Amino acid sequence: MSAADGTTAWATIQRVILPSADQPDTVSLYADAGTASGIRLRENDELARTPKLPEDKLQMFSSGSQQAHFEDLLTRHSMRVRSGEQISFGTYFNAFAASYWRRWTSVRDIRLAVRTSGTGTVTVYKSNARGSVQRVDGVHVDGDTTSLFELSLKPFGDGGWYWFDLAASADGLVLESAQWETAGTDRPKGQVTLEITTMNKPDFCLNNARILADNPDVLENVKEILIVDQGTQKVEDQEGFAAVRDALGGKLRIINQANLGGSGGFARGMFEAVENGSDYALLLDDDIVVEPESIVRLLTFADHCRKPTIVGGHMFDLYNRSVLHTFGEVVDPYRIVPALPHADMETRHDFSVANLRQTPWLHRRVDVDYNGWWMCLIPTKVIQEIGLSLPLFIKWDDAEYGLRAREAGFATVSMPGAAVWHVSWIDKDDLVGWQAYFHARNRLITTLIHSPYPKGGRVLRESFQSDVKHLVSMQYFTEHGHIDALRDLLKGPDDLHKVLGTKLPEINALKADYPDAQLKEDVDDFPAPKIGRGPMGGTVVGLPSKKQLIPWGIKTVARQLIKAPGPESTERPQGYLAHRDNRWYRVAHYDSVVVSNAEGTGASWYQRDPKKLKSMLTEATRLHLQLFREWDKLAQQYRSAVAEISSFDAWKKTFEANSKDGD
Repeated sequence: MSAADGTTAWATIQRVILPSADQPDTVSLYADAGTASGIRLRENDELARTPKLPEDKLQMFSSGSQQAHFEDLLTRHSMRVRSGEQISFGTYFNAFAASYWRRWTSVRDIRLAVRTSGTGTVTVYKSNARGSVQRVDGVHVDGDTTSLFELSLKPFGDGGWYWFDLAASADGLVLESAQWETAGTDRPKGQVTLEITTMNKPDFCLNNARILADNPDVLENVKEILIVDQGTQKVEDQEGFAAVRDALGGKLRIINQANLGGSGGFARGMFEAVENGSDYALLLDDDIVVEPESIVRLLTFADHCRKPTIVGGHMFDLYNRSVLHTFGEVVDPYRIVPALPHADMETRHDFSVANLRQTPWLHRRVDVDYNGWWMCLIPTKVIQEIGLSLPLFIKWDDAEYGLRAREAGFATVSMPGAAVWHVSWIDKDDLVGWQAYFHARNRLITTLIHSPYPKGGRVLRESFQSDVKHLVSMQYFTEHGHIDALRDLLKGPDDLHKVLGTKLPEINALKADYPDAQLKEDVDDFPAPKIGRGPMGGTVVGLPSKKQLIPWGIKTVARQLIKAPGPESTERPQGYLAHRDNRWYRVAHYDSVVVSNAEGTGASWYQRDPKKLKSMLTEATRLHLQLFREWDKLAQQYRSAVAEISSFDAWKKTFEANSKDGD
């Protein structure tokens, strides 16, 4: 689009931002001086000959500057660069992910506008998919200056970023603002319904609503902020709610409904976004801290995509905020488990240790199968075509939806520079306890619907192996959930909506029958172990080798079936195990042991029971054999049912049957 005088009219597609005043531990995600401008090769032609070089062939190039100072951050968009220092915006939140715009949008040319006051230099850099750094342009600035750099996206086919650095002269330099721009279009900006699903986390939920209220500029194209409250501790009852509601200017709406899990809450958000005429539904988890600028970035990127595209944000660790938990996920089609898109990727990358410019794998574009629903923008055109979430309560709903969308021709993009902070998986253990039912059932449902392999590839084998591991680990409550999952799976898809609001109470009612499900806050609440009663004389037990694994498993199961537990096993444990030591091959040697949980909030007493082991192992074996025999018939049933159970009509009936307070 051109202005009236024939010149190009530019529209902002990404603003440079800085951390809020309450997050000094996130500075490295926004601006840093770092210790290197990149990882480069000692010989320019060596990369072509050696795909992966040893460490002694890599060399760090120091920028010679100091660490960024938190006190130099002036506003969310401006900062001071001290005399003689250099600050880089080649960071997670402020570098421009050129390869993503090149791959998924029609944008081919952009402009960087940097407004400064004071004296110094502005230097623009770019990288390629290998992480090699190149200087693009630079200017000297003096006084109040706006520096403009017109840049092409054509070289970024497989990866690469743009960014800029500031260097201050003797009098210092101030970044007043900066933004990445593209030629404007006449297409209106999309409108989004921002939906948060919550269950008894009203403090988190209200905090995010407050963050949104404090950043009204990011809400310009938010039609509605919807909180689907499924808990007993209501967000509306929190101190300060009225003030936040008023600050949001009528955009906030609360829907109270029975606990239908994440899938029930997020399906409600999708449903309401279509009903109110929004172009997008933005799904947010409740136990997060959101970077509000991410909302604008996801929406802007989605608006520029060539066709409707699901666009998601990344997840940083809430308790270690410079750590990126994952950069993108795919589903391993043979095993139906989350996997990394390529072998070079790291999980839990810490930007305070190695910045973007020092980390080559971050420069390769990552293409994904799905994005977690901690932050995920879904076009309502996609929802109208493929339906809402499956009624799975929790677990696998986001991955299944991404796979379903991909099969219908809609891609998912995990967009760098858009993120939330969330409790990472290392601080949870949702493969045991009440969540195990949903993990087991929903993974198998996803496999039945989407697996391209006969009998689901490795999934049935791994499912049975998981049963054996839980049983030899004395996790009988977890195994009860697995067995129920198999039984319910074999019934077919017709009851999925019916049990959505009732299954969790049924599972929780079983806890009283299983010591391993009964959590106590203090290990001193359990009897003290007798000295020297631990297995193997206290020797640390390691994982059996692949060659030894089957004989070890047979021997262990046989021993646990035949040999009665020691007479004291129900009176006092043989020892305590920290959660990180709670491994099936280690716990299997105990008759009785107290184990702490992943959250660090308590511990449970595991007690070996040969009768439970025998009955559960027999039933798990029978159910897996039945599932193997009926696999093809079940797969057809579930695939045929997807359109109906994810439909607006089916979900509307479920919402009406589980409404509260007139909603």
